[in-house]
Amino acid sequence: MKQMGKIVGILLSVFIITLVNSSIAMAADSSNSASKSNQSTDTKPLKQTYIIASDSTYAPFEYQNADGDYVGIDVDLMKEVAKQNGFNVDFKFIGFNSAVQAVESGQADGVIAGMTITDERIKAFDFSEPYFDSGVQIAVKKGNNKIKDYKDLKGQKIAAKIGTASADFLEKNKDKYGYSITYLDTTDALFSALDINEVAAIMDDYPVIGYAVAQGQNIQTPIAKEDGGQYGFAVKKGTNPELIAMFNKTLAEMKKSGAYDKLLGKYIQTDTKISASKKKAVDESTLTGMLSNNWERLLKGFWMTIWLAFLSFALATVLGVLFGLMSVSERRVVRTIATIYVDLIRGIPLMVLAFFIYFGLPGVLGFNIPVFVAGIVTLTLNASAYISEIVRGGIKAVPSGQMEASRSLGLSYGKTMQKIILPQAIRIMIPSFVNQFVISLKDTTILSAIGLIELLQAGKMIVARNLQSTLVYFVIAVMYLILITALTQLGKMFERKLQL
Repeated sequence: MKQMGKIVGILLSVFIITLVNSSIAMAADSSNSASKSNQSTDTKPLKQTYIIASDSTYAPFEYQNADGDYVGIDVDLMKEVAKQNGFNVDFKFIGFNSAVQAVESGQADGVIAGMTITDERIKAFDFSEPYFDSGVQIAVKKGNNKIKDYKDLKGQKIAAKIGTASADFLEKNKDKYGYSITYLDTTDALFSALDINEVAAIMDDYPVIGYAVAQGQNIQTPIAKEDGGQYGFAVKKGTNPELIAMFNKTLAEMKKSGAYDKLLGKYIQTDTKISASKKKAVDESTLTGMLSNNWERLLKGFWMTIWLAFLSFALATVLGVLFGLMSVSERRVVRTIATIYVDLIRGIPLMVLAFFIYFGLPGVLGFNIPVFVAGIVTLTLNASAYISEIVRGGIKAVPSGQMEASRSLGLSYGKTMQKIILPQAIRIMIPSFVNQFVISLKDTTILSAIGLIELLQAGKMIVARNLQSTLVYFVIAVMYLILITALTQLGKMFERKLQL
């Protein structure tokens, strides 16, 4: 009887252990599945319009064509999802990092931007089923037949973008094949480095390399691509499960019907005239060709830069003068407030300030801030801190004896500042004000990081399509030079008039 009891006990223990292990395995499997994709089977939209964030310069997945329209694999795929499921898409083409942060901060419902599914990202996002199997590939200058294998790269320089799968692959294999790595920030920088023979080869995602070949870039691919990660559509973890479900359903249907392969072929395997533009093809490798196709976008970015600079500087002048006067107040508390404000704003890098206002503040305020407003606020706060110091310095430059003499004659502090100190201080401040305006104008380029399309961002979008970085950035540099030189001369004329 005791022996039978032992057997029953053992069997019961085995059953319990098996049950516990099965439960753990099921929970883990469920957790992993949920991390990759929301398990909702609801494929009906819960609202009429979804905000989808994306990159702006990642051809052939998302980029502006010669007509100024956003096209690409991601764009067409998301439009098809919306079409088949009866909702509208409001795209926000704000750059990859900004797109990811927009979803994290709740300013966008989802992100599709050639985003690789990784274990780290699964912790913060729910992903769809993979819609693209990526990989990395080596490219060399056309006609370079010396490099046919990785072993031929010994002693050579290879360029890759920082923090990418290409960089990881090259880092892992550099000791094996004996090459050195040059890290760059953008795809167009890779092609420029290769074009001027700064490096012997470059490595990037194979669709990007394939698009460059189709665009007539002077490169060839001697080595087959390496398998890489998978791209997925993503939403903030625990939100918008219906979006994931609708995306997965549409993707499966497109693959079954052959529409998916046709979409990929449109951007990767066929001539770019099918997808790039409705206009007659123009050779953008020449200055006249590039300008004829892109002058409208460059001019639009140019005016946005001027508008940003003038409006933000006008607001910054008001704020800066206020804090500048506070910094020379007779009251210690008022001076302390001004000092804290100036030290706080000047101590925060401009890009960090822009990111905080655009991505951070909405979480605190409970509503989204338009990118233009975020840009104006960023530039205004930054410039006002420096203008405050210009005002303080200008006032302090007036001999202190004049204040003392005026007060001894019975004039109040306010009257003395208004009638005696400020008229002299303003003449001293003018050159610094002009210089600060020029700095604010240049600072507008920082706002491309949050997706504001000023002159530099307009140029980046053009380069993403035509890969003519030298020509495009030369034109942009000339435009900035003309504008800043004109403003500097106007400032000097104004300064001369005040000194008469």
